[in-house]
Amino acid sequence: MSAQSALIRTTAEQLRLPLERPLVGEAFVTSDSNAKAIRVLSRWPDGAGPVLALYGPAGSGKSRIAADWAERVGAVPLNGVEAALVDPMELEGRPILLDCARDADDESLFHMINLAQAGGGALLLVDRAPPRTWSADLPDLRSRLDAVRTVAIDAPDDAVLSAILRARFAERSITPSEDVIDYLVRRLDRSADTAAAVVARLDALHRPVTRVLARQALDQMDADAETD
Repeated sequence: MSAQSALIRTTAEQLRLPLERPLVGEAFVTSDSNAKAIRVLSRWPDGAGPVLALYGPAGSGKSRIAADWAERVGAVPLNGVEAALVDPMELEGRPILLDCARDADDESLFHMINLAQAGGGALLLVDRAPPRTWSADLPDLRSRLDAVRTVAIDAPDDAVLSAILRARFAERSITPSEDVIDYLVRRLDRSADTAAAVVARLDALHRPVTRVLARQALDQMDADAETD
């Protein structure tokens, strides 16, 4: 193996997927919003084709699900913008996880799909939107993206949003009562970012987190949004 090839292989093995801030040891909640994706990835790539796309909104847990898959099958984790740093031929026959896949350049993405389809490998594409909506200047890439099998993960439902809130509170050593969690779940948008924002707002108030305080924080956030 040449020194350049060795460097490329080392780089590929050292790259790590940027996860969506999971806590160490944080339990992942399976619910209606993500059950299908978890079920598909638990057995893929066995018997379902070599290329799969997992897509869903920000904060839905898709990177966490994909990272669990990568650990199970020993996949090389890459980020879309990093795809050009790796010679696709060095990854032949290996499972690959490409997060933020839409950010990969056309040529790198085209070669990775071709290698996976050639046999022996697998390519999991992760992004917020399905491949059929991605822009592609290469006609051959366009046809391949349109043919990629997809599985969606939805915005957090009540069960997942509750777990996200508890995790964000735990990061700040706050243990609110269940009625506070239930109240926030009913009022919040289905967004992990919004959940993190309201927890940060409550923490900044330096007062016991009660339902009354939660209502005040949400009302203030709504007022701030209206003035933007």
